[in-house]
Amino acid sequence: MLQELQDKFYLNFIDDNRWAYLTNGLKTTLIVTLFAVLLGIAIGFLVAVVRSTCDKTGKLRILNALCKLYLTVIRGTPVVVQLLIIYFVIFGSVKIDKVFVAILAFGLNSGAYVAEIIRSGIMSIDNGQFEAGRSLGFNYVQTMTYIVLPQALKNVLPALGNEFIVLLKETSVAGYIIRSRTYDAFMPLIAVALIYLVMVLAFSKLLNLLERRLRNSER
Repeated sequence: MLQELQDKFYLNFIDDNRWAYLTNGLKTTLIVTLFAVLLGIAIGFLVAVVRSTCDKTGKLRILNALCKLYLTVIRGTPVVVQLLIIYFVIFGSVKIDKVFVAILAFGLNSGAYVAEIIRSGIMSIDNGQFEAGRSLGFNYVQTMTYIVLPQALKNVLPALGNEFIVLLKETSVAGYIIRSRTYDAFMPLIAVALIYLVMVLAFSKLLNLLERRLRNSER
């Protein structure tokens, strides 16, 4: 049995430098996750500001309706379906980099969840903070920029960290459009699972350190 495991390990990872598929896959995963997070934060921030502005002032109703439609569609459909639609339907007739498609799909998906996280942070800030900003002569935009958003972002940083970890794991479904050679299923899948587990544990540790520092800064 030990010899069989050794043979499978050699076949899947050593022979023909097949370990490189794992390292290349890890590199692709990190690239997709990083840029999808940046795209998701940008989209989520804009959507959150539009929605919270409409809630507090009654303005931007058309944009708010469009944002609600975006949130409903993205949060109501599986990410793998969104990925396949973007690749095979929207960009089906053109030649396009698969990594770019993955970044776009995961960024759009993450943006919907980030938007609600940031919006909840904005709405959690007491209205007295808005009144304080007005008393200082700030308009609504200045009050949001200098008073409300810094507090809201600090409150939701742990939640944003968790969203990053969720996104990191979700990138595994990019294999539907980013394919490599397939070998014996057991060892490659176990190896991939262990790689994701190590990354998630590492980022979870960093997130715990961040939360601890935030709690200490509030004392």
